[in-house]
Amino acid sequence: MQEVIQKLDLHSENIDKMDQRPSLELQLERSTCTLLNKQIVEKARELRRIKGEELQGLGIEELLELEQMLDVSMSLVSKTKNNRFLEEIKALECKSAELMDKNQQLKQVENVFNAQTHNLLEQGQSSELATNICSSAAPIQDSDISNTSLKLGLPFPDLF
Repeated sequence: MQEVIQKLDLHSENIDKMDQRPSLELQLERSTCTLLNKQIVEKARELRRIKGEELQGLGIEELLELEQMLDVSMSLVSKTKNNRFLEEIKALECKSAELMDKNQQLKQVENVFNAQTHNLLEQGQSSELATNICSSAAPIQDSDISNTSLKLGLPFPDLF
C-alpha cells in the first residue's frame, strides 16, 4: 500500500512539473506577443504621423524631427525620380539617333531610285529594267526591317 501511495505522489509531482513547463513557455509567448503588439501600435502611430495625421499631441522638437525625416525621404524620392527621367531621356535620344540613321538611309535609297527611274523614263526602257534597278538598290540592313521585293513598271505600259 505504501508503494502505491509513493507512486501516486511521484506521479502527481511529475504532472505538476509538466503543467509548469507549458505555463512558462506560454508566458514567454505571451510576453513576446505583447511586445510585438506594442511595436505594431507604435509603427502604426508613426505611419499616421508621417501621413500628417494625429499631430496634435506632438511638441515642437518632435514636429521638427518629423519634418527632417520627411525632407530626407522627399529628397530620396526626388533623386530617384530624376534619375529615372534621365534614363528615359537617354533611351529616347538613342532611339531618335537610330531613327535618324534609318531615315538617312531611306533618303539615299530614294535618291538612287529616283535618279535611275528618271534615266529609264528618258531612255524609254522596259519595266523589267526598272525592276532590276529596284532590286540592285542598296538594301537597308536592320533586324527590324524584313526583306521584301518590289516590282515596278512604267505608268503606261501600252505606250511602248
